[in-house]
Amino acid sequence: QVQLVESGGGLVQAGGSLRLSCAAPGRIFSANAMGWYRQAPGKQRELVARISSGGSTTYADSVKGRFTISKDNAKNTMYLQMNSLKPEDTGNYYCTIDILMTTYWGRGTQVTVSS
Repeated sequence: QVQLVESGGGLVQAGGSLRLSCAAPGRIFSANAMGWYRQAPGKQRELVARISSGGSTTYADSVKGRFTISKDNAKNTMYLQMNSLKPEDTGNYYCTIDILMTTYWGRGTQVTVSS
């Protein structure tokens, strides 16, 4: 089992910023694609952003220009910088890593944006 540990969630006012972090085991971190998903109450889980092992990134249209995904291979940590947050960004944010056609999930960190 792969252990992913998210942190950095919290309560923030609309227009504010948060940075989420995801720590992964070093032996797998740099060699695999990773991502952030979120799930709002009563809604399906959705992709927020992904980063390939080579550093290529993709974003959901709803967060383009506001969120930035990145990773630090030396620290085995992936980040999601979230700026200009909106109430609709509220949800539980999950870190993922893809290994040999299997996606592993963290337990999530809650982000709440108040209006």
